[in-house]
Amino acid sequence: MSDESDFENGLRIRREVLGDAFVDANLAGADDFMMTFQHLVTELAWARAWGGDALDRKAKSLLTLGILAASGRFQELGIYTKGALNSGATLDEITEVLTHVTIYCGTPTGRQSFLAVHETLKAEGVIAK
Repeated sequence: MSDESDFENGLRIRREVLGDAFVDANLAGADDFMMTFQHLVTELAWARAWGGDALDRKAKSLLTLGILAASGRFQELGIYTKGALNSGATLDEITEVLTHVTIYCGTPTGRQSFLAVHETLKAEGVIAK
């Protein structure tokens, strides 16, 4: 079984990156069955991967954007774009990540990635609507 402190630590980091509203909405809709997933993702992704100190949060955010884009996880890409902004990533840095994805993964993947990120950037007021 996992250590409860991993869950609490992961939850703190998750809230700092993604925001309270997003995390609260995920947890509020989770019954006992879905809390199994919430514990897994919070303990492994947030307490372990995001809790490490070899990379700062901005680097982790940019890396995560690249991984999500390259793997075609466009809905998640929008969510983590806000996290990247919260972690200090700039528009130029996000654009460069997506440029790399476009070149190395192909234009269809790049286009969908740019579209997903564009929606979040507009919603966050980073670019004009």
